[in-house]
Amino acid sequence: MTASKDLENAVVTENPVKKPPNVLSREVEPLATPTSASLNLESQLVSPPPYHVFSRTRKLQIVYIVSAAAIFSPLSSNIYFPALGAVSKSIGVSMSLVTLTVTVYMIVQGLAPSFWGSLSDVLGRRLIFIGTLIVYIIANIALGVSSNYGELMAFRALQAAGSAATISIGAGVIGDITTSAERGSLVGVFGGVRMLGQGIGPVIGGILSQYLGFRSIFWFLAIVSGLSLLSIIIFLPETLRPIAGDGTVVLHGYNKPLIYYLTGQKDALDSALPTTKKAKVTVGTIFAPLTFLGEKDVFITLFFGSIVYTVWSMVTSSTSDLFESSYGLNTLQVGLTFLGNGFGCMSGSYTIGYLMDYNHKLTEREYAAKHNIPTDCQISLKTHPDFPIEYARMRNTWWIVTVFIMCTAVYGVSLRTHLAVPVILQYIIAYCATAVFTINSALVIDLYPGASASATAVNNLMRCLVGAAGVAVVQPIIEAISATWTFVLLAGITLCMVPLLVIEMKWGAGWRLERAERLNANAN
Repeated sequence: MTASKDLENAVVTENPVKKPPNVLSREVEPLATPTSASLNLESQLVSPPPYHVFSRTRKLQIVYIVSAAAIFSPLSSNIYFPALGAVSKSIGVSMSLVTLTVTVYMIVQGLAPSFWGSLSDVLGRRLIFIGTLIVYIIANIALGVSSNYGELMAFRALQAAGSAATISIGAGVIGDITTSAERGSLVGVFGGVRMLGQGIGPVIGGILSQYLGFRSIFWFLAIVSGLSLLSIIIFLPETLRPIAGDGTVVLHGYNKPLIYYLTGQKDALDSALPTTKKAKVTVGTIFAPLTFLGEKDVFITLFFGSIVYTVWSMVTSSTSDLFESSYGLNTLQVGLTFLGNGFGCMSGSYTIGYLMDYNHKLTEREYAAKHNIPTDCQISLKTHPDFPIEYARMRNTWWIVTVFIMCTAVYGVSLRTHLAVPVILQYIIAYCATAVFTINSALVIDLYPGASASATAVNNLMRCLVGAAGVAVVQPIIEAISATWTFVLLAGITLCMVPLLVIEMKWGAGWRLERAERLNANAN
């Protein structure tokens, strides 16, 4: 189908047929004498144009704008957790039924980005950002006036449909403007800012629910998301490369932010044209990303990440009930205990993002030494398709997963001790889980750089669907075998999944190269 073909062409563009590492991308004109050639060869080499014309500062500004929009996906989920007890009492349903509103949110949170993310890879990031935030604002207004359980369930689903895609579209923006070498830190910033919702969301939710009722949560979300929508309309330019190219293509219509009408588009060139062809919107556009799951390296990466996400979600979603019963806390106090979880998410994303950049540079040096490449030569998947990006991204995963499993195993026992102990363990669990998410997000963008929003949407789909199943069963499992054995069981399941990491590290690069060759062959 057309969409599938366009996605394939995008990958082919980023992963051309392998050339020897020392082959120059441009020829050097003959010089007058051998002596002058030896003296001036280096000055005659023409550097390739930058991947994107935006400066590092400008890229950071854009990342902060899309991160502020992406914050609503985790914020909408976590701001609601401290209020579960209040919701149960207010609308007269059991805690198990209220937990299902979390489950339905996660299900739609997994499904929606596959639709919106695919469209953003075709129609552009800016238009879909605006559309999803409008849907989100409408859903929050409806939730603010909801009066029964059915309305709460329905509009929570609509709320997820509007908020969840902001993560995949934001990741798409990062993929548009960055190379793999600089992507790690920006993905880390993106994750860290949006994970602010994990940190402050439960506290805000606890305060609002305690003093103004749980419906005030949704009015708050409607107001702040309106401000985010305004910032996108004013400041965010279109970045999709088939529309905006490397940032030099003149933008028009809805692709042009309002600020450009005052300042002008400083990097624009009248002669600049996109280097890749814009795809058409078809039914296949929406479902094409699901084909990514048929790739062995992609599936293994996403499945392991989904297991970690599920365990972390089960820890988080069970917090309100466990802390209220174990320590007698009220709604506000429960909200404050989520700070450990939230700041674990934020610090995990920031620190691992910069660690990935360091690991990329370290792997570049090792690759250059192995292949006798000058150390000042820029190495990427575009220039060197056999560069081991899987190893570069995952080389620190072993200790992160080890700590995650150990802390999960003792979390249930810690509920019998001082409150500070499970809160500290939640910080570590959240740190490690978010570190795995950040690594996975960067790697998936690397594997499908031409369709980064779609790839991130599939990542979100698998995580949220598996996570929703975990959240739905965590309460019955705790009631059946106790919290102690529940979290020992979850740690054991994660341990059983560790061989997937070994498989990806060993065979992932080979599978990626096979896919690139196959897509090149299909394109020709």
